[in-house]
This record gives sequence, C-alpha cells and structure tokens, in this order.
Amino acid sequence: MDELDPSTTDVFVVLGLEGTPSGELPGGNSAILRRKVKASLETQASGELKCAEWVEAEGFRALVQTVGDKPGLDFSERLRCAAGEAVKAAAQRKAERIVILADQIPPAKAALLLEGWWLSSYRFEGWKSKPAPAPLPLVVAVAADKADEAGPLLETAASTLECTDWVRDAVNEPGSTLTPQALADKMEILALANDLSWNARGKHALERDGYGGLITVGKGSDNEPVLGVARYKPENAKPDLHLVLVGKGVTFDTGGISIKPADHMWEMKDDMAGAATAIGALVAIAKAKLPIEVSAVVCLAENRPGNGSVLPGDIFRAKNGTTIMVDNTDAEGRLILTDGLWEAGELGATHIVDLATLTGAVVRALGSSIAGVLGDDESLVELIRLSGTVAGEKFWQLPLDAEYRSKLDDTVADLKNSGGPEAGTITAGLFLKEFVPAKTSWAHLDIAGTAFTTKSWKYYPEGATAFGLRTLVELARRLAA
Repeated sequence: MDELDPSTTDVFVVLGLEGTPSGELPGGNSAILRRKVKASLETQASGELKCAEWVEAEGFRALVQTVGDKPGLDFSERLRCAAGEAVKAAAQRKAERIVILADQIPPAKAALLLEGWWLSSYRFEGWKSKPAPAPLPLVVAVAADKADEAGPLLETAASTLECTDWVRDAVNEPGSTLTPQALADKMEILALANDLSWNARGKHALERDGYGGLITVGKGSDNEPVLGVARYKPENAKPDLHLVLVGKGVTFDTGGISIKPADHMWEMKDDMAGAATAIGALVAIAKAKLPIEVSAVVCLAENRPGNGSVLPGDIFRAKNGTTIMVDNTDAEGRLILTDGLWEAGELGATHIVDLATLTGAVVRALGSSIAGVLGDDESLVELIRLSGTVAGEKFWQLPLDAEYRSKLDDTVADLKNSGGPEAGTITAGLFLKEFVPAKTSWAHLDIAGTAFTTKSWKYYPEGATAFGLRTLVELARRLAA
C-alpha cells in the first residue's frame, strides 16, 4: 500500500468494521481527513447518523460507511453489500478512480470488496442507444506486507467475476437473438478461447443417437436443439474424480402447447441460465487451474408452439429407454435434462451437479433469495451448501421423499413429466433421479428464483445474477482438496 500515490482526483472509500476503519490513506497523508473519518464512523456506530457520509480535507475526498447489520446475511455478505453500496455512491462524484482502503482487512476478505464492486457495477447495455459511462477503475488498497498474499486472491476473484459477466450477458440477451445454435456458438468460442475441448450434436445427430428429450422439446421451433459438451482435464487432476455440470438451456420458454400467461413471459429468456452458468463455472475453474477434471453438458432447445410441437399426452422414449408421457409441455426442462444426465454418465462422471430454472414451486417455497438443492448424496449436498455460504449464495435442501414418487406414475407410459401442483420441486427432483447414472453422486440445483431479478437485490442490479457460478467454483475447489 505504501506504493499507492493518493491523488485529489481519487475518491476514497472507508468502511467501518464495528467502528474501526477498513484502512487509512498511505504515507501519512491528511491527518485531518483521518480524524474526520474516525468521527464519522463513531457517529454512524452510535446510530446518530444512519447513512454514509462524505468527508473532505486538504483536497482529499472520502466516503465513510459502516458495515451495517442486514438480517439474514453473514459478515462476508454484509461486506460485499457495503462495498457495492459505497462504490455506487462514490461513482456519483467526479473522479478518475475509486480506492477502497483495506489495509486493516485480511486479504481473503479484501477479495469480497472486489466482488461487491464488480457484481454491483455490472450493466447490460448492448441494446441501449446511449450506454452509460463505464464504471470507474477500482483499486483495493491492502497493506504492503500483505500484497503478496492478497494479489493472487484478487486475481482469482477477478477471473471468476469475468465469467459471471459472460453468463449475465448471455442470460440478459433477448430470446430471438440467442437461439440454441447461437448460444452454442458463443459457448464454443468461450471454451476454445480458454483451451477447453468442445463438442456439439445438432438435431440430426440427436435423432440418430436417440436423445429424445431435446428432440421432443425442440421440435415445435424452427430453431433446432443442440447438446454441447465442454471439458477441462489438467495433468494434475485428482484421480478417480470427475465432476460433470449439467445445465438446462431453454433459450426461450413459451410453455409450448401448455402456453404460459403473457404477463412476465418476457422473463423466460432466462430459462437457459443453468446452461450458461455451467459453462461459465467450467471456464472459471479452468482459469483458476484447479486440479480436478470437470466437464459441462449443456442441453439447448427452444420451447415454442408450432405445427410440429409435442402435444400433451404424447409419449417418447428417453435415452436410457424409459418411456415418458408428456402431461404438461411447460414441464420441459426436466425432459431435456434426461439427455444431459445420460451424457454425463457416458463421460464417466463420478459426481453430477445439474442446475436449472426448473420450477415455479421452488420460488413459492423459498422465494427469490434462496435456491433449492436436492440429491441422493448427503455429503455432496452439504458440500454445496457450504460452498454456497462461502460464495454468498444460499441453498436450502428439500427432500427426495420416495412417498411422492407415485405422483409420476402413468397408465400408458413408464412415467409422466409432471406430478401435479403439490410438492412440484420435489417431484421434479424425483423425476430427474430416474435418469441419474448408477453409482454416481448427484445433486440438483433449482435456481428458478435466484437466476434473474426484476429489481435490485443485495449487490445485484436488475437482470441476470449468474447465481450458482461462484458456488460451483468453490465446490470444485473443495472436491479437489
């Protein structure tokens, strides 16, 4: 930090940690400013001042903000939120850069400040006639004797956050411009740019090889389905461990013949968030050079009504031989995931995590701040929850109770794709379990409520969140340990 040359064109951000400043101007500059910062923090900690405060002295400017209590959020999340809020306020002042003073914060916590700034600064403006100015550059100023430790942590966090930007851009893109093939092309470019292998099957190959889920869901649209596979296997990969991420990628979901209500249907452009997040997480894992073999299987289709659409009551045969009666064409995500789970088995997965914006039931049960997790391996489920805590992403386990399996029974096929209105997230999980390869640890993440927000939430502006990506990176890190 001693190498930082403070400038009067900077805006400094000082966060209060139980009344203690997160850092001070280096080089002994502006004792008056330091006294003002301390006084502001004391006033905020006492409750006399309930908002951030600007203080100035000798040409230097600082935004002083205490890390306040936020119900339901741990200290790490409150630190991310405080950084996001402070940087957003600081950006309103004319400056050349924003400097968060963090010499009193452990290096691992300093990376949280970068996350809060980055995630809150994101904007999707590719379709704006007059895009907003670019965010101001950010400097996280750590103590000089901690720079060697903090540097790699900040660099790793930045490379992961770059992947969240890619996911958010993809999810925010309109459905008509991001067709299954267009998304597959974007994924191929991303994979090859990061030295990952990429292979994709189009409609004819899927038909030839019996991938009935994608064909059934996608046959009502002129935009044909795609099954894509990206792979990362470093030379030092942990032996006998292969994590496969399977992502639902419905690039737009009208509901098909069982068409959705018009109100808020535009949000269904986010129905490919699972697939985008799977690829984004794989790239982040590769960038971090984690010693673990990881693959991503993405199931891409568009669910539209058309002359060739699957009809309620139609029956098809899944890749594993199971016959499925389509009770509701709007329960399409689980159909394409049957192909993805089969493919994960073909790749030799030891652990499978699928993620999907799968059910409205999970939103009704857990709201828009918590994702559902279900699985057949308690140790994997718990590891996901712990990883989510580290990443600031909440997961709550729902039971795969066998008593509800009979809701999927059908009189003419092996099973149907909808268990009715009750316990919808659980019956969806039980449906998927039928297609998980034998002797494989498996967990299902239902991110329907968390993948997209229509209003500001924590440090996320309106739009896609890339929820789950940082959890998957942390999961891979823990599995590789």
